[in-house]
Amino acid sequence: MSRTGTPTRTIPVRAGALALCGDIDRPVTLTVADLREHWEQHKSDVVFDCATNGPQRHTFTGPLLRDVVGDARPAFDPRRRKDRSRFLLAVSGGDGHHTVLSWAEIDADFGDTPILLATRLDGEELDSVGSQLVVPSDRCGARYISAIRSIWVGACRVPEEPSRP
Repeated sequence: MSRTGTPTRTIPVRAGALALCGDIDRPVTLTVADLREHWEQHKSDVVFDCATNGPQRHTFTGPLLRDVVGDARPAFDPRRRKDRSRFLLAVSGGDGHHTVLSWAEIDADFGDTPILLATRLDGEELDSVGSQLVVPSDRCGARYISAIRSIWVGACRVPEEPSRP
């Protein structure tokens, strides 16, 4: 059942870790080591166009975003597709970059995009710099967020329609 009235909960973030917070039952701070040790690791060979450096080719390894966020138990009824499809994820990086994704992009019943929280880049562990958001289907690298500091999960609340004359 949807819990739209649930207050957003936040937790402090340790250096090199990310806070998973928002409309979830289990807010948590996760290190890169946590991401590597507690979830299945997936590998993705990607090519994306960087606005400043041209085409980039990399191999990323890490858990699926949907698995990590799913374990935090987002405040939607998993049996109701329309309830799930209204949820958003806001990802913020240590360098000030951020992006927004929809739950439908990562949900197996919708887009099923294998978005990663990378723990390794080209075989190198990212423990000292933090995990990286990897969106393999993107042609440009704008949603590749480095040094993730937080992932907020919550329902999109549509503003009320203006009164009609």
